[in-house]
Amino acid sequence: MTITLLRTAADLSARTRTGRRAVVMTMGALHEGHATLVRSARELAGPAGEVVVTVFVNPLQFGAGEDLDRYPRTLEADLKIAEEAGADVVFAPSVDEVYPGGEPQVRVSAGPMGERLEGAARPGHFDGMLTVVAKLLHLTRPDVALFGQKDAQQLALIRRMVRDLNFGIEIVGVPTVREDDGLALSSRNRYLSPADRRTALALSRALFAGQDRHAAQEALRARAREVPATHARAEALSALGESRAAADTHAVAKAAPAGPAAVRAAARLVLDEAARLNPPLVLDYLALVDPDDFTEIDDDFTGEAVLAVAARVGTTRLIDNLPLTFGTFGAAS
Repeated sequence: MTITLLRTAADLSARTRTGRRAVVMTMGALHEGHATLVRSARELAGPAGEVVVTVFVNPLQFGAGEDLDRYPRTLEADLKIAEEAGADVVFAPSVDEVYPGGEPQVRVSAGPMGERLEGAARPGHFDGMLTVVAKLLHLTRPDVALFGQKDAQQLALIRRMVRDLNFGIEIVGVPTVREDDGLALSSRNRYLSPADRRTALALSRALFAGQDRHAAQEALRARAREVPATHARAEALSALGESRAAADTHAVAKAAPAGPAAVRAAARLVLDEAARLNPPLVLDYLALVDPDDFTEIDDDFTGEAVLAVAARVGTTRLIDNLPLTFGTFGAAS
């Protein structure tokens, strides 16, 4: 199969539709994380369907002082990666093609969720993101669009926009792809020096520390529920050398019924240590949030949550997150 490169909306519209169309939106500089999205799209589209990859560096998403000008543009390499992963079309329009009248006066507002975390750190970013996603969804007319879970707040906002504005398109989130050392794949990783990268690994280490603490607490609470605190049972456990373990499980269950504070503390410890490295990790935020609105969860929260972090190392800003489930004993994701 030879991939087709299209530059205009007219050419894309004129293309004959075959089966189900799946779209993967990117800003180029494709890597294995993007390739995973394309492969997932290929599976969803099926052999009779079509996979379209958009490559567009959206100026509306970049604020003052951000890296629009130095953002990598590697279309030739992107075409190869997209083709090898199973894409049929790469749609790479110019800025004038996407915004023919200049910057649009009418934009999509991300609302209150767009002002939290990433939105607070990058004012206007999510309005620009949703505006271009809306335009590209109209231009590509997919049945399904796939986005990475690494950009968890972006994914949540796209889902909200599609639901609130009745786009009638299925949105699929694809798990984060990590390098062997745990660093989440990102086009910005190429900006990291070896020393920067060693510090940057604290992001994923912090998330996994929080996840491990959460899993341990959930396991202890599950065990506490299964072990009645009776005198006879305590004597039997003592004979087996397990009375301390039984006491610990009940103490943990009583002291930390939900555990969000302990999860945050475990992650924060890793980040605080990284702040003393050379170069230091400069934390933007660490948050444990409800994915429906990205507000911080309470200690009695149950259900799906997202542990999210953003920080700078040198001149490079990185984000990462992990999903956690609270209230289901033994579940960690």
